Amino acid sequence: MLKPTVLIVDDEEGIRESLAGILEDEGYDVLNAKSGEESLSMLKENSPDLILLDIWLTGMDGIQTLQEIKSLRPDIPVIMISGHGNIEIAVKAVKLGAYDFLEKPLSLERVLLVSKRAVEKRTLEIENISLRENLIKRHKLIGESNKIKELREQIEMAAKSNSRVLISGESGTGKEVVAHLLHEKSPRSGKPFIEVNCAAIPQELIESELFGHEKGSFTGALEKKKGKFELADGGTLFLDEIGDMSLQTQSKVLRIIETQEFQRVGGNKNITVDYFRLNVIPLSIPTLRDRKEDIAILVEYFLESLAIEYGKHPKKIMPDTLTAIESYNWPGNVRELKNILERLVIMTPSNSITDRNIFISDKHKESNYFGFKTLKDARDAFEKDYLIKKLEENNWNISKTAEVLDIERSNLHRKIKAYGIKIP
Repeated sequence: MLKPTVLIVDDEEGIRESLAGILEDEGYDVLNAKSGEESLSMLKENSPDLILLDIWLTGMDGIQTLQEIKSLRPDIPVIMISGHGNIEIAVKAVKLGAYDFLEKPLSLERVLLVSKRAVEKRTLEIENISLRENLIKRHKLIGESNKIKELREQIEMAAKSNSRVLISGESGTGKEVVAHLLHEKSPRSGKPFIEVNCAAIPQELIESELFGHEKGSFTGALEKKKGKFELADGGTLFLDEIGDMSLQTQSKVLRIIETQEFQRVGGNKNITVDYFRLNVIPLSIPTLRDRKEDIAILVEYFLESLAIEYGKHPKKIMPDTLTAIESYNWPGNVRELKNILERLVIMTPSNSITDRNIFISDKHKESNYFGFKTLKDARDAFEKDYLIKKLEENNWNISKTAEVLDIERSNLHRKIKAYGIKIP
C-alpha cells in the first residue's frame, strides 16, 4: 500500500523539520518547501495527498499561495498553519477552500488527527469519483448499428422530458441499462434512482415495499417504513418486470402513477410524490440477433472491461472464433454474451480464445440452423458443426474420423479446407 504524501510549506526550517519528523514516524512521505513559489513549482511534478501551509511566508503569502494551489489542484486538502491572533485570516482561508487551520504553538496530537482526517476525506472522494465513473461506464449502450443509434437518440429525447417511459425488450437486452441512462441524462440525475424488481418481491409484501407502511399495520410491522415510491421522490423510479405483479397491485400502481398520490399500508394520509414515471414514451430494445453487426464491438468491449475487473491481460479472439460467435442466435442476448466472455476471461489459460474454448449447447446450435435464409446455408452450417464434433470425438485423427463417417480421407480433407476448420 502506498504511503500518503504530505507537502509542508513553511519558511521556518525548525517547524519544517519538526513536522516532517512526526509525520514520517506516523507513516507519511514528506516533501518540504520554504516558500509559496517553491510549493507551486513542486506541485507541477508531485501530487501530494495533503498540504500543510503557513499563513505568514516571505514573498508570496499563505493566502495567495492557497488561492494558487486551489486553482492548480482543487482536489488536494490544505491545512493552514496560523500564528496566535490570526484567527480572522485563518477563517478567511477556510472560506477560500482550506480544509482546516492549526494555531501555533502547534499541538503535535492535533496535527496528526487533522492530517489523518484530511487524507481520509480525500481518499473517500477519490473512491467516490472512481465508483461514479465505473457506474457511468457500466451503463453504456455498446454498438454502432442503426437500431442502437436510434435508441440512443430516443433516450436523449425522453430524458429531457418529464414523461413516463415504458421500456420493453427480451430478457438480457439491457432494460436496466436504458433505465439508468434515462436517469443519468435527465435533470433528476442528482436525485435517487430507485429500482424495484417486481418479480423478486413476494406478492404479500409488494404493497409494503412500494407504498411503505405504518407501525403496527400488520404482524411484523414494528416501525414506520417509507416505500419505494416515497424514496424516489424527485428522482427516478424503475419498476422492473411490472407485469409480474398481481392485477390488483398493477391497478393501484397505475392509479398512483396517474395521480402521484398514495397512502402507506395502514395509513390514512395522502402522500404526494414526483418522480420519473413509465408508459407514455415506449422504448423498445432490439435483440442481439437483430443487431449482429454490434457483436464484434461488444466482444472487444467486454474482453477489455472484464480483464480490468479480474486483473488479467486482455485476451484476443481469433477471427474464426469471432465468426462463430456472430453466427450464433444468442437467445439470452447481451447478458448471455457477457456471461460466456466472462467465463472465457477467467478460465482460458492462454491469451488467445479459439473455437475449442467456446462451448455452445447443441440445443442452441440446432435451433440456430432455422435462422438461415437458404437450405444450403443451413446445411453447410450443420455439416461444419457435425464434422467438428466427430473430429473432436476422434481426437482430431483425420483417418479415423473418415473411417467412422464412411467417406474417403481425401474427401474429408477437402471439406475441412472448404469450411475453414482449424486442426489443433
